[in-house]
Amino acid sequence: MAKKILLTGISGFIGRNIARQLIQKKDEITALIRPGTSLSRVAEFQKKVNFVQMDLADIPKLRDYLDHNNFDTILHIGAVRGGRKFPKHTYFDANVNATEQLILNAMKHETDFLFCSSVGVFGAIPQKLPADNRTEMQEDNYYHYTKIRCEALIQKYVLYGLKAAIIRPSITYGPGDFGFPFSLTKMIHRNLFVLPNKEVKIHLSHIDLIVQGFLKLMESNYRSGEAFIVADKDPVNLLDLADFISKEIKGKEFPHYRLLPEWCFRFPETFFKKMKNELWVSRFELISRSWYYDVSDTYNKLPLKEVQTIPAFKIITDWYRKK
Repeated sequence: MAKKILLTGISGFIGRNIARQLIQKKDEITALIRPGTSLSRVAEFQKKVNFVQMDLADIPKLRDYLDHNNFDTILHIGAVRGGRKFPKHTYFDANVNATEQLILNAMKHETDFLFCSSVGVFGAIPQKLPADNRTEMQEDNYYHYTKIRCEALIQKYVLYGLKAAIIRPSITYGPGDFGFPFSLTKMIHRNLFVLPNKEVKIHLSHIDLIVQGFLKLMESNYRSGEAFIVADKDPVNLLDLADFISKEIKGKEFPHYRLLPEWCFRFPETFFKKMKNELWVSRFELISRSWYYDVSDTYNKLPLKEVQTIPAFKIITDWYRKK
């Protein structure tokens, strides 16, 4: 039976891939989209999705819309991401206050509420490795702070009857995403990438795993309030990944003379912390410190099809060559 679904974030990487699968299921999809969004970003959905122009930061307008509409499932993927030039009150309205309005609608109509959070709630670099759902949260940047606040709201309303689940994706890779994995590939191709001369283990997530997670939650009888960390089956040594990318793109291993002493990374990291530049701090942390997660609980409960970053990352190198 087709479901009536509200989706936020359809113009983003995760939301776009989820929408493609929902369309195959013949569900009735309404998508909130920020006014002014380029039509090219959503052209493939024009005749298959009901679009409503809505800025999540416009709380009065969002509240009015929700007062007159109800759904079987709310998939809340959209958020203002870190690195964008918005004032903090806009971040908070778009990420936290909008989430509460969607939760209240779900409560009123007994709607399933599925929320896309982030492993960033544990900080860019977790205090415990592998991080799991018991790891202490860290408000190390404002984006992570808003995700932590959203999760706290969900857990609060679960106590009052909200049916909700949280997916915490790791950094995602797949065709169409110009984030960290694409930048990593581009820098290796252009001989701009360097690594610390030590083992660095990272944990990425194939986009198909995240889509699987949301679709399986829509079909399962999950325990309300549960959170699921979604990432590839195992972490990968960053040097091994750099070697794999270099062989795929350039036909040779990553040059080991580009392995530098650790202090070469700590110095700029400290500098950008003093400058309060969260984006550049995280960029240095992600390639010089280990970050990985215990995903065994997620694979057991949902379950997900196992993916190993190597060789699955070939979808990025193949796409990069086409670009």
